Amino acid sequence: MPSAVIAAYSYDVSSETLEVRYHSGKVYHYLNVPEKVFKEMRGTMVKGIWFNRHIKGKYPFKEVTPGLDQTELFSGDDYGL
Repeated sequence: MPSAVIAAYSYDVSSETLEVRYHSGKVYHYLNVPEKVFKEMRGTMVKGIWFNRHIKGKYPFKEVTPGLDQTELFSGDDYGL
């Protein structure tokens, strides 16, 4: 079932990483997500609501959007750091 927010998702068993691509184009890795949790997400009909209740805010994450170099965002030059 399509989600209004989540465009696609995948899971890597060996690293327990859930990759979520949003319709905005941003891509995030949610870390240490047990396979059981991924299978529950895969089985639900309402991905976005389920994701917000069971994953978002409960697992560490990092943005991995292709083409985004986050080190450039925080160079410190503009803020005197």
